[in-house]
Amino acid sequence: MKYDSTSETLKHIKLVNEELTNFSKILLDRGLIHDESKLHSPEKELFDEMTPILENLEYNSPEYKESLKKLGPALDHHYSNNSHHPQYYPNGVNDMNLYDLIEMFCDWKAAVKRTKNGDINKSIEINAERFEISPQIVQIFKNTIKLK
Repeated sequence: MKYDSTSETLKHIKLVNEELTNFSKILLDRGLIHDESKLHSPEKELFDEMTPILENLEYNSPEYKESLKKLGPALDHHYSNNSHHPQYYPNGVNDMNLYDLIEMFCDWKAAVKRTKNGDINKSIEINAERFEISPQIVQIFKNTIKLK
């Protein structure tokens, strides 16, 4: 009798489906609490003041960077409480997990919609240099953007 792999393939498909479902649930849960710390002190007061200003500035411009200095205490608190930011970890992106990386990517995509002349490709290039992100991950991010 010849071997029929159908049963084993169906088991494998089921296991991969379970893994993808579990992965998706974790991402959905992270989406529900994303940046919640911005809704509370010590972050909220400074974000209330600075968000309208930052929205009118181009990301990474000298004016943008200067405005970020005013957010210093809020950003320090934010980064130390949100693992999707490289600043959360001693070794930045190198210490992140895949969930962090995906949330960071989605955060960047959303953030460019809140700044003057927002451009996700430009943001990726700036942040790749800023956080020493490998060319391979940069390319994966760019490949993902193309899928819109």
